[in-house]
Parts: sequence; C-alpha cells; structure tokens
Amino acid sequence: MAAKKQILLNAFNMNCVGHINHGFWTHPRDRSPDYNTLAYWTDLAKLLERGLFDGLFIADIIGVYDVYGGGIDVTAREAVQLPVNDPILLVSAMAAATQHLGFGITVNVHNEAPYTFARRISTLDHLTRGRIGWNIVTGYLESAHRGQGSGGLPDHDQRYDYADEYLTVLYKLWEGSWEDGAARRDRAARVFSDPARIHPVAHHGRFFDVEGYHLCEPSRQRTPVLFQAGTSPRGQAFAGRHAECVFISARDKETARTAARAIRAEAVRAGRQADDVKIFVGIAVIPGRTTAEAEEKKAEYLRFASPEAGLAHFSASTGIDFARFGPDDPIPYAPGNAIRSATAAAARRGLTKRDLLEELALGGRYSVLTGDATTIADELQSWIGDGEIDGFNLSRIVVPESFSDFIDIVIPELQDRGLYKTAYGSGSFRDSLFGGGDRLPDRHPAHAFRQPAAGSASARQTTPA
Repeated sequence: MAAKKQILLNAFNMNCVGHINHGFWTHPRDRSPDYNTLAYWTDLAKLLERGLFDGLFIADIIGVYDVYGGGIDVTAREAVQLPVNDPILLVSAMAAATQHLGFGITVNVHNEAPYTFARRISTLDHLTRGRIGWNIVTGYLESAHRGQGSGGLPDHDQRYDYADEYLTVLYKLWEGSWEDGAARRDRAARVFSDPARIHPVAHHGRFFDVEGYHLCEPSRQRTPVLFQAGTSPRGQAFAGRHAECVFISARDKETARTAARAIRAEAVRAGRQADDVKIFVGIAVIPGRTTAEAEEKKAEYLRFASPEAGLAHFSASTGIDFARFGPDDPIPYAPGNAIRSATAAAARRGLTKRDLLEELALGGRYSVLTGDATTIADELQSWIGDGEIDGFNLSRIVVPESFSDFIDIVIPELQDRGLYKTAYGSGSFRDSLFGGGDRLPDRHPAHAFRQPAAGSASARQTTPA
C-alpha cells in the first residue's frame, strides 16, 4: 500500500499586531501587541517546534494600507499591519531557540540591491544551519514606492520582469561565485579561501549592472528555499520558473485545484517537474475538544473581530476604495495594478460591500474550519486530496492560542491517520520539504549558473594546462 501523503504546515504570521484576521488585539488572551519583544517570537518558535511545524512563514509589506477611505484612519485604529517591523531581524533569535523549524521571510525585490541582499540571506542560512526560505514579492502598494522615493508603482507585469532579472543576479552570486570547497580553512598552508575557486559575477541587463564577488562562502543551501505568492497569469509563469513553494489564496478546493494545476504546468513548461513545486493554501482553524466547544470559541471570537478592518486590508489588495460604495452597490472590479488575482476572484463572484463584510466576519477572508479534531482532520485531508495541494499556511486569530490549540487538538489526530510527521528529520529546510538534499535540483534554472564540480569533464576542459 502506498504511503499517505503527509501534510506540510507553516505557521503564518507577520511582525505586526493585526495580520490576516483583524481586530483580535482587543481579545484578552491575545499576545499580538507584544510583537515588538523577543520573547514573543522565541516563545512562538519553541511552540511551533513542539508541534513539528515545517516552518514559520513571515509576511511583510513596505508601505501602508491607505486606499480605504483615502487614508489610514481604520488602518491605524485597528492596527491593520501598521505598525510593522522588519521580519529578517527576528530570525537569529528564533533560530537560537530552536533546532529544526524553518523560516520563510518575505522581502520585496524593490527593497534592496541584490548584491547586499545575497549577503544578508547567505548569512542567515549560515547562522540557521540551512533553515532559511525567502518569499519573493514584487510589491503592490503605491505607498511603498512613494515612501522609498522611487516614483510610482511600476506596472504589474514589469514588476515580475524586474524580479526575474533580480533572481538571475542572485543565482549568479549564490550558485556561481564560490565553488564548493573554496573556503579551505587550511592553517598549515595559510589559505583560508582559495582565490582560484572564487569567481567574479558580471551581469549587465535591463535593470541591473552588477560586477563583483559574492561576499559569503557557500552556505548549506546556497540558495534559500524559494517561496512565491502571486497567482495572476504572469505570477504563475514566474512561479513555474523559480518557486519551490507557492502560497495561494483559495476559498474552495476547486479553486485550489485549478491554481495548483496551472502552476505545476508552468513548472513543466520551464523544464522542471510538476512535483518540484509544493502548493500551500492559507487557512484559519478554530478547533475544540468537542464541536460545541469549537462553536462556542468561534462565537466568542466573533465579538472581537473587525470586519471593517478586513475590508480596509482588502481595499489595498485590490486598489479599490470600498468606503465609497453603499452595501449593495455594484463594484466596478477591473484589472488594476495591485493584486490582480484577488481582484479577479472578487469580480467573478460579483461581491458587493455587504457580501465582503459578511465574509470578513472574523476580520479576514481565508476559509475558516471550525470543529473537533475529527472534523478538522477530515477537512484538511480533503483539501490535500481534492484541492491537489501539499499543505497549509495556518493563520492566527488569537495568538498563540490558535497555534497551541491546533497543536494540542488537531495534530495528534493527523498523526494517528499517518498524515503528519511524528519527528523532524536532520536535513535543511529544503530537504525537510522535498527530501532531495540541501541544494536546488539540477533542473532548476539556477543550475545554469553553477561552477562545474572539481574534477568533472567540464571543469577539466576549462582549466588551463
């Protein structure tokens, strides 16, 4: 009998108060206002490792949600991802408090030059012993570009063109600048690094002119695990070429299945294999020891949620100011310059403001599963099979309660069914997700920028006599 497909699981969080489900900073058991303390993050990391989570996926934005009502009134009052701190600075402390948990950090390609970003990520991969992933985002907020003084937000597809070239530069630095074994650490010969095995990068393209050596010796993974979350047609093409893990928003299994098949088809078109990409769906879970307990918890949560804050968040995602419309006015959804997949999904369903506020009853638009362990496990298993996905980004409602309840109530049921691991392996973040070793496989486009292995035929052909 074939082994059951095991569920992959990331906790979904952000270095801020309100993340996906808004309003819960007012809940008496919620710790999210402590987001700016190290203890909040190290306690969370240790909790997730107890639950054998694959990773902590940390979202981020540069800019503010200022579309709804033409300002930040609701955003500021309800802490809708404002204030928001840097996600990268959290990782070292959490890594020191854990041994196996992976970290997927979101960084916009417009934030930093690839040369210095490559060093930052290599440093973290060294310090975590290969537990770093990068969620590649191209940005969608006009406020971010105004704040950085870079003019207006570039066109949607041009942002992906920029990201494609950004990745090319990074692959040259991470994969091609240093050969394996270049850092010899040979005290007797007084050679720390062999200069003959360190190669300069020369890239002259549309967006970047880069010449220089990567500043770091090779880390365990070299290139971090590559996450991506765009599911527009251009985003899917980008994912098919680059991404190893793709995060999708889907309110039902049919939508998830359609997106998963399209992304995997793009991977095959790019010369990769369909299973080179793992698909994660964002989801919220309210579990109880009994169904009645779970429903009581949900009713309690509803009293603290802020649907309007969720609508302010969605306004930024679509670029549409929903404050301008009455409850039942038709909404003129049209492809814009923000998250096109979010706008297209709302347009297909013809959602009014009233519809959106009803869906945002818990302050967010992810599917919410409520019930006892058996009910939740049945539904998660169905998402994996019928939705043709690989795992979930589990969002928080009340933190850390949402994670600890899932660990204590749901995970034992999943383990009993053989759907969830009972121990960590010893590999890197990439190896734990794919089981194929620490480095990107040869069929990934990054392979084209690697130096030939010492002693290989290609190496012998290019080595001077």
